[in-house]
Amino acid sequence: MFTDSHCHLYHEYYEDLDSLINESINNKVNRFINDGCDRKSNEEVLKLVSIYDNMYGTLGIHPENVNDYTDADLKFIEDNLNNPKIIAIGEIGLDYHYGKNNKLEQIKLLELQLKMAERYHMPVVIHSREATLDTLNTLKKYQVKGVIHSFSGSKEIAKEYLKLGYLLGVNGVITFKNANIKEVIKEIPLESLVLETDSPYLTPEPFRGQQNNPSHIIDIAKFVADLKGISLEELSSITNQNLKKCFSKIK
Repeated sequence: MFTDSHCHLYHEYYEDLDSLINESINNKVNRFINDGCDRKSNEEVLKLVSIYDNMYGTLGIHPENVNDYTDADLKFIEDNLNNPKIIAIGEIGLDYHYGKNNKLEQIKLLELQLKMAERYHMPVVIHSREATLDTLNTLKKYQVKGVIHSFSGSKEIAKEYLKLGYLLGVNGVITFKNANIKEVIKEIPLESLVLETDSPYLTPEPFRGQQNNPSHIIDIAKFVADLKGISLEELSSITNQNLKKCFSKIK
């Protein structure tokens, strides 16, 4: 059985989460890490992890929400880190895709959350889009580990993250026809990888164009297993061990 190590299972995207979770279990996906990205989704993640035994959550403020968060939103995260089902601070990071006009504000928000993670000995889930150098330089300042979500960089950048103790999240992008990440992931040790969907985004081939959901972890897993020349059973075992080492609250 596999874990979807990064998804956004909010009612905003899915009408029937019960059916979705049952479908995923039938597709050999039996554990879900639901990632928050603002106050509203953080509150929903907290509610959902209390309902579903096989769901864990992360709480964080995504860089896209840098102009909208308040100190109270950060306090809300801090106040709920002792919840046994909240396993990390995330999704947090830097995103310069739409420009760098608020770069300093993004770095400040990331550092506030990294300081919190360091203080409470919590792992983090890092989003980095077109901001690799600033992401690396910021992470190097803190004694924190976690997952680089949706990793898409070079082999050299991968090694930099691995040196800091981070795992790399592999999702449906690896199945895309012209994705260079295939060659990078071939070279990365299995002990440094986790599988994710980023649902409802980044649906793998051959389902691209449809809404993504955690059941597609199996499609990503088959692709990665073929790429690595190993069985699905071995991939499942190793990636689940990786998650448990990274996120100590996972049972």
